[in-house]
Amino acid sequence: MKLRTHTISVSKLSYVWIFAVVGLLFGFLITANFSRMHDSKVYAEEYTDNEDAENITDNRFVTFHENGESLTIKTDAKTVGEAISRAKISLAEYDITDPARDEKINSDNYHINIYRARPVLISDGVIKKYIMSASYDKEQVAKAAGFTVYDGDKILTRTKAQNLLETGLVDVYEIKRNGGSTITVEENISYDEKTVQDNNLAAGQQVVKQLGELGKKVTTYKVQFKDGKEVTRIKISEEVTKQPVSRITAVGTKISEIVPNPDKATCQAWMRAAGISENDLEVAYTLIWHESKCRYNATNRSSGAYGIPQSLPGNKMASEGSDWQTNPITQIRWMIKYVKNRYGSWQEAWHFWGCRGQCRNIKNKTSNWY
Repeated sequence: MKLRTHTISVSKLSYVWIFAVVGLLFGFLITANFSRMHDSKVYAEEYTDNEDAENITDNRFVTFHENGESLTIKTDAKTVGEAISRAKISLAEYDITDPARDEKINSDNYHINIYRARPVLISDGVIKKYIMSASYDKEQVAKAAGFTVYDGDKILTRTKAQNLLETGLVDVYEIKRNGGSTITVEENISYDEKTVQDNNLAAGQQVVKQLGELGKKVTTYKVQFKDGKEVTRIKISEEVTKQPVSRITAVGTKISEIVPNPDKATCQAWMRAAGISENDLEVAYTLIWHESKCRYNATNRSSGAYGIPQSLPGNKMASEGSDWQTNPITQIRWMIKYVKNRYGSWQEAWHFWGCRGQCRNIKNKTSNWY
């Protein structure tokens, strides 16, 4: 669950008034919400009497839980956030739900927990910070407030306010430093982007077959301090706790009609189908357009260079398929490998195309070619 917090920076004399008011408002909101939850049966009946209810064909029971109270409605809402809106439950900016608001409702008898943000004070004996937090994980709250929690540190809960500044606060946390010189953190592992070709999809059409998921790893660092402040971290150990899941996108390669003079959209659809990434699409298209105007049968009368990449001789492209003379996708696939092997990138190939004089290993380049 992602923790959402907010740091409040005000003058010391304002704390009394601010947190007294916050405490009163917090109590009022909780009381009002309890009242609504207590009347859950009545509200559910009112909801199902909605004039649109008879048109709903995919209704599910969704139950909200908060501080021991519950509210059940029948709804066709697609996401947690939409169900909350349908139930007319008010959430403040830093309140959180589990599952998160953007999660899809994918089963009947779905349950949603609501956690209300409350004012919290966190102190490490030197610095004090006030935040609004819905989390009850003390370490998460401390980190969200900007504190570093080292291995061996303890976070204690004070049950009584020690001064007027703490009046009205729900929780007061105190970090006790124990001279820790290491820190263990959970970090994300990026996932790969993969593409697969699909001859059942139209050329250039893209469909996500598998969503990517971040992996997780737990890393321990040795921390070096200077004058009591952290200056560097040295990795001691690392353990992968969850492998990342690749994002897989299917790219269509099916060509219903091969046009001899394609427009930009058609040409770029062929380019996507051949495997050119979105980041390279514009510069690759510029090079292709200047070479052949993306015509699969373009022929240089002087040299005999052929096709979209102006391969010389044209039959070099047979390495990518026997249909190299008529299939623009086959030709562009060959061009991708040529550009990568010779120049390393589309940007470098385009730069060489327009270069004059000393260009890479060419001493006196006088015309446009790549």
